[in-house]
Amino acid sequence: MLVSLRIENFALIDRLELDVGSGLNVLTGETGAGKSIILDAIDVALGGKASSRLIRTGSQRAIVEATFDADATLMQWLKERALEPLDEDYLVCSREIAIGNSSLRTRCRVNGLLVNRQLIADLRDRLVEITAQGQTVQLMIPEKQRELLDSYGGKSLLQQREKVTTAYGICQQTKKTLEKRRHSERERLQRQDLLEYQLKELTEAKLIESDELEQLEQERDRLLHVVELQQLSYQVYQLLYQSDTEAPAAADILGQAESSLIDMVEYDRELESILEILQSALTQVVEAGQQINSYGERLEADPERLTEVEERIRLLKGICRKYGPTLAEAIAYRQNLQQELAELTDSGQSIEVLEQEYKAALTSFDRACDRLTGLRQQAATKLASQLVKELKPLAMDKVVFECRLTPCLGTATGSDRVEFYISPNAGEKLQPLAEIASGGEMSRFLLALKACFSQSQPNSNTLIFDEIDAGVSGKVAQAIAEKLQQLGQQHQVLCVTHQPLVAAMADNHFCVEKTIIEETSQQANSNGDSHLPDIRTVVRVKLLNNRLLRREELAQLTGGHSAEEAIAFAESLLAKAASKRQKAEGKGENGTQ
Repeated sequence: MLVSLRIENFALIDRLELDVGSGLNVLTGETGAGKSIILDAIDVALGGKASSRLIRTGSQRAIVEATFDADATLMQWLKERALEPLDEDYLVCSREIAIGNSSLRTRCRVNGLLVNRQLIADLRDRLVEITAQGQTVQLMIPEKQRELLDSYGGKSLLQQREKVTTAYGICQQTKKTLEKRRHSERERLQRQDLLEYQLKELTEAKLIESDELEQLEQERDRLLHVVELQQLSYQVYQLLYQSDTEAPAAADILGQAESSLIDMVEYDRELESILEILQSALTQVVEAGQQINSYGERLEADPERLTEVEERIRLLKGICRKYGPTLAEAIAYRQNLQQELAELTDSGQSIEVLEQEYKAALTSFDRACDRLTGLRQQAATKLASQLVKELKPLAMDKVVFECRLTPCLGTATGSDRVEFYISPNAGEKLQPLAEIASGGEMSRFLLALKACFSQSQPNSNTLIFDEIDAGVSGKVAQAIAEKLQQLGQQHQVLCVTHQPLVAAMADNHFCVEKTIIEETSQQANSNGDSHLPDIRTVVRVKLLNNRLLRREELAQLTGGHSAEEAIAFAESLLAKAASKRQKAEGKGENGTQ
């Protein structure tokens, strides 16, 4: 329950401290007096949207602080998050909005500790429910109607919806994996065909030695010049070993030199080393001559081998252009192909296995949706019965309501389209709520929904209504007033209203009004005076704590009557409200006995 509200420099409020009581709390005042600013402050204190326009003109910072009673459940929730109060069982939520260097800075605190947006949002749901007439627009949206039905269905339904959400996620992930696998299978098969073709080409090339191409090019050159090589080898043989001309061969010259050195050594032993060198040279020349002669004799023309070598060279050069540029790189590429092809052949789960997994996930999802639909149908039947019961006292005694579920494509929220159908008048067929309900009917419908939720899910939340009674009058306004008063017996209710019938039922009545004040400015005038009076508009709130004050405010709300008639009407409203309150309290006491 909201205990107090402290506001500083917020919109038109310079400073305000407001103590709120239990039961039905009503805020009244002229249009534009600032009643909704009070509700906006509560919203901002609990993490609502903040902007620089909320900071009072001339100020750099606004502060809103809301203090709540904390029951045992809430205290345990706070304790688990190390947010429990130090002394009394109160929860203090505060929000600071400040203008920095061309930016807006906000800070949320709970019991003095900074908290993040997620935590304050979770806490907000445990503390207040804010309902404005603008929410009737949301009631026309089927998705919102489904959310309301699910919330009304309670914990078991919401848990089942979580299971549906989980099953849907698994189903979608399995489907994604299957589609990816199918796509990759096409790519895999295409890649496999390419690799097999390339590997076949490289395998048929029988690549073994990385220098084979160089060897073949040497062999080709030898085969192309075999005649020249024969002639040259014969010439070398003659020059080295056996000459057919008068000129001596190198071996003959070295032999003569050897013979002379042998004679010289007999006289001088120092020439033995030279003789050894010469003898070695002679031996090598003779060996070279014999080998070149043997080489020349082996040479012969081989056109067939030349053709084979040239074809092999062309093949290897083609391989190098496609897979090289060198033969060594082509051989390495072949090895990589073999490895990649082996990996593609063993590509993990088959499409058949994934199709079975997707089918199983889809079956599980469908079953979860079916169970959710069953729970929704039960909740829809119960909601229809209870809602009609709540609407009849609101001057809709002939109303017929139905919450229809129609199958739709399964999503994370199930496979049901939920839509509210209503017949406000006897004899009229059921039609979608969004198509036929008037503004006044939508307001009553929203209020009846809140009543249904307060009974099916009792909690200590503060219910806040911003002009829920706008656009209604007479009996309807009276019915709304009584419904708000009934809600006030179970919850703390805070309501902004222009209806004297509603205001008369209040347990605590606050009057909101604008006041013009003078503030001192620090700007200097032409005479050098540094303190100038500024005219400012501020919002003031006062508790109407006696019958006379309430009667005067109710008379102001009636409008269109003479002063005496307005006072008399206001007095009658207060008397009727007191009588109804006594009857309600009597029923409550009898109900507890």
